[in-house]
Order: sequence, then structure tokens, then C-alpha cells
Amino acid sequence: MKITLKDGSEKLYDSAMTVIDIAADISEGLARMACAGEINGKVVDLRTVVSEDCDLNILTFHDEAGKAAYRHTASHVLAEAVKRLYPDTKLAIGPSIDTGFYYDFDTEPFDRAALDALEKEMKKIIKEGAELERFTLPREEAIKLMEEKGEPYKVELIRDLPEDSVISFYRQGDFVDLCAGPHLMSTKGIKAIKLISSSGAYWRGSEKNKMLTRVYGTAFTKNADLEEYLAHLEDIKKRDHNKLGREMELFTSVDVIGQGLPLIMPNGVKIMQTLQRWIEDEEEKRGYLRTKTPFMAKSDLYKISGHWDHYKEGMFVLGDEEKDKEVYALRPMTCPFQYYVYKASQKSYRDLPLRYGETSTLFRNEDSGEMHGLTRVRQFTISEGHLIVRPDQMDEEFKGCLDLARYCLKTLGLEEDVSYRLSKWDPTNKEKYIGTEEIWEETQGRIRKVLTELNIPFTEAEGEAAFYGPKVDIQAKNVYGKEDTMITIQWDAIIAEQFDMYYIDQNGDKVRPYIIHRTSLGCYERTLAWLIEKYAGQFPTWLCPEQVRVLPISEKYHEYAKKIEGELKDNGIRSSVDERAEKIGYKIREARLDRVPYLLVVGQKEEEEGLVSVRSRYLGDEGQKPLDTFVNDICKEIRTKEIKKIEVEQ
Repeated sequence: MKITLKDGSEKLYDSAMTVIDIAADISEGLARMACAGEINGKVVDLRTVVSEDCDLNILTFHDEAGKAAYRHTASHVLAEAVKRLYPDTKLAIGPSIDTGFYYDFDTEPFDRAALDALEKEMKKIIKEGAELERFTLPREEAIKLMEEKGEPYKVELIRDLPEDSVISFYRQGDFVDLCAGPHLMSTKGIKAIKLISSSGAYWRGSEKNKMLTRVYGTAFTKNADLEEYLAHLEDIKKRDHNKLGREMELFTSVDVIGQGLPLIMPNGVKIMQTLQRWIEDEEEKRGYLRTKTPFMAKSDLYKISGHWDHYKEGMFVLGDEEKDKEVYALRPMTCPFQYYVYKASQKSYRDLPLRYGETSTLFRNEDSGEMHGLTRVRQFTISEGHLIVRPDQMDEEFKGCLDLARYCLKTLGLEEDVSYRLSKWDPTNKEKYIGTEEIWEETQGRIRKVLTELNIPFTEAEGEAAFYGPKVDIQAKNVYGKEDTMITIQWDAIIAEQFDMYYIDQNGDKVRPYIIHRTSLGCYERTLAWLIEKYAGQFPTWLCPEQVRVLPISEKYHEYAKKIEGELKDNGIRSSVDERAEKIGYKIREARLDRVPYLLVVGQKEEEEGLVSVRSRYLGDEGQKPLDTFVNDICKEIRTKEIKKIEVEQ
């Protein structure tokens, strides 16, 4: 048989061979590094027998699929360690993830001491170097094996598979786990491991199921790489918006108010207010008309739109349909309301496009297990908009929405942190959607064409569309690697029919418009979380809640300091004076901890000559400047929304 390798070279063999044997024939070093194989583009176990001509790639830790196999093996080592130290524990699932691996266990939570003990046991198992052996069983025999071992979660997983399935397992010493693989050849292939944390996780992700204990870990081929990653985790902790945002008094939460209902504090409000004013002004420049609509509506509205049938579980419903004459719901979106703004008067083809914008407070009944800081909440505010357009205007208006979103990202310094996704319907689950297959295929194709014409790289994902149309989702990851949608632009060729929306064309006929549902910046709360983590709280000057702090070196200069503050505020610069009876060095350190970008130190010389001594996080000690010069410089920085490189450690 002929084996074509990744570099295009070929190997000839007279008989069938395993992937690992072929790797060893190529190079003993490659065999030692091998984590998995790839045959004709499909990832396979190293034990897989190759018996015919194929393309073969030997995957190492440097390949994503190889890394996944390596870390998946580490998760099995963790499971064996747990069973050794806690024999009554029931095993659930243990996949690899982007940052390492996790395993879910039905047992009591593990504290740090328990994790350290498990890590020690894992190293012992690795040192023992047991080979991993793959074997298969028919479905009923597999169920019996797991029942005998007292593993109900594994039994449930097997029962979900077709009756004619052949089930694979991996054995390492006395430990056996249900698994499709692939895996390393032995546990001794793992060189550096660390258990990171323990948390709760519902079985199969549903809060209707039991809460399990999830242990997160990671694994590398070198201790140096592990140490680098652990240092990265320490940096993440410093950037975590849930921690940093509370320390900076940007937001807080209170149990008696409710989960997913954060309190935005004055500093956080100032940032969100600055963003909102900027967005609203920018949208007005681009021809948007502002609306203000109710926070709730009767169920009748949502029944017309289809949300009652397709989204009711995600809504806060006020009342009981069986008991109450009228049932209301808090709005999860603004679109149906803005449709009636459009319908308030008859529209001509000359009136379109109409661009409606609203800073909308919305309510969504998110699962409690999904709540996290500001990124997943039950009440939030978005820069929402709906464009009512003629079909022939749709492509250009969609491009305009993308241009606005990209402008917002660029201004905030976030353009390099996002990816674009064409979110499509799932043609195998058509009951989730409204509209015909022809409409879906056409609209998805037109979005694809728009993205291609704009040279925007994008991926495609089935099943991520709204129930009424496909969309572009602009995605970003938080510091922990979890991906969220930050901005969305949706193509809707369907809903106008349900609301009897039309315009009069040049022939006097009634024609259904198309609708674009979009956000320009997205959810303000989620954006604030994103900015906290991006800048570790050291926001660009134009966004800082406090932009300048004036520091008099003694009480004698308080009056001059207040005069400076007045002039700063007259120029729209957010500022304060530190009048505390503290040494100037202490005041400077405090201001740096508060992440104030500019400090103005004033004393006798400054007062006599109308100067300020400037210290910034950008250049450090900038020396003395006339107050007018400083004001002009910072006003320009704020007006242009400049993002300066930080040179000084805060």
C-alpha cells in the first residue's frame, strides 16, 4: 500500500500497519511525539490499522487535534486518580477543551487541598506508565460492564446510542473508561500537568439535572510551557471583569435583588453613558431616527411576531393565560414595537430606507447556570436598531450596518479581537424556523456575498440563526476563552408579512419591505465587561470615569487646585481634587491604583507661574506645562478618542 505523507513524500508497505508503527518507521523521534493520526482528513487513534492507500499525517502536540488527544489522555489520568482516592465517585464526562481538559464527577466538591492531592496521584499514575489499550463491546455488553462498575452516567450515555452500536473503551491498568478516543499510547507520554480549579456543572448542561463537580486542568509537553500558561492565568485573574469591575466599583450584585440583575455603580454608569452618547450621536449622523417604546406588551404582540411560539421560555411573562384576561411580558427585543412606529403612517418607496434606533432596555430569562458578571444577565441595554428597506436596497444597507459595527470596534480598539460568523438555519430542524427553504437559502447566499465583497473573513454555523432569518454574528472571547456574540446584524425577509407591513411602490402597488435587525455596539453591559478585560481597567482616556486628578502638595494650594479643577470641568474633562492631608507620594500611588490616566501635581511654583506638573500612565513624569497647553492636549485626545500606548506600570 502507498502512504502519502503531509510533505508529499510517499512510503510503500507490503502489509497493514498501525499509525504508530508508520510513525516509528518514519522516525523514532516522531513516534515519541505522536499524539494521534489523520487519515484522509479524519482524526484517528494511533492504534488504528492502515490497510490501504491513503494520505496520512502524524499529529503531535503542535497540532490542535494532537493537543486534544494529549489532554484527553490527561483527563483519563484525572478520572483514575479520583477513583483511587474517592472510590465511590461516579464518572460523567471528561473532554479536552481549548485550554486543557475537564472531568465531571458525581461527588462532593474538591477544595484546593483535594486538588493538590489528586494532582500528586496523577503524577504517580503517569510515572507508572500504564499503556492505554482500546477495546470494543456490543451495546448491551457495554451497558452491562458499566452497570457492574456502578457507573450510571456512562450507562445513560450508552443507552442514547443506536442499538447496533459498537462501543469503544480504553483501559489503563485497572482503570477502564467509556471513550471514543483518540489517546496517547501510554500515560507516561504526559510530561507536565496542573489542576486549575473545581466548580459545579449540571449533568448534560441542564439545570433540571443533578449538579456535578467539574475539575479543570491542563497539560503540556514541557514544564516551561506549563509555567508560562500559569503566569498567563495570573494575568487573566487580574483582568477578569467580574473581579476587577467590583474592585473598581463599576458594578456590584446583591442576592436579594436577584441573579443576573447587576447594579451599575457611578463609575460604571459614566463609562456606559459616554458610550451611549457617542453611539446615539454617530447613528444620528448616519440617518437613524430615535424611538422610545414600552418595556412590556401584551402577549398578542409576541404572538404576531412569532416570539410567543419560538421564544416564550426566554421571556418574563406577567400573568396566566388560563386565569387572566390579558397577559403581558417584559420585552426581550424591540423590533415588534418599532414595526408599529413604521405602520403609524403609510409609506412610499421614496421614504425608504427608514432607520430606527433605540437605546433599549431588554429582559431575558436566562438560565441561572449561565449567569456571569456583566456578560450574561437578565436585564440589559443594547444599541438596538431596525432598518425598513426596499428589497433592492438590502445589500447596501446591510453593508452600512457592518460598516457602523466595524467603526465602533475600531474606535474602541477591539477590531483585532473579533471574528465574524454567518449564522444559518438548520435545514434538518425546520420546525424551529419560519419561512420557506427558498427564502432561507437566498438570504444566506446574499449575506455570504456581502461578506465576500467586503473582504471580511468569516465562518459559517448551522443552527445559530434567529427563527426568522440568518445573521452575521460578531464574536469575541473573554479572558477565559469563552466566546460570546458582541454585535449581531440579522437579515429578515419574512416578518413584514406577519405584521402586514408594506410600502407603496412607483406603480402604486403594495410591496412588503425587508428588515435588518442590528446592533451597532451590542449590549452595553457586555461591552463594559469586554473593555474591562481588554484594558485591565486602564481604559482609553475618553472613557475613563475620572480623567484627571489634581494633587496639591499641601493645604496651602487647595484653592489653586480647585481653580484648575473648575477649568478642567468647564472644558468637559472629568476631574477631581485630592484634598486629603496625605503625603504627595501616597496620593500619587492611590491615583495610580484608581487607574486615573493623568495626575496634575501643584505647589508653589505651579501656582505662581500658572503651571501644572503632569504625570501620566503614558509617559510617566511629563514635567511642567502651562495649564492651557495641558487642557488643549487632553481635549484633543478625548475628542479624537485616541488610544495611547501605556508606557508606565500602574
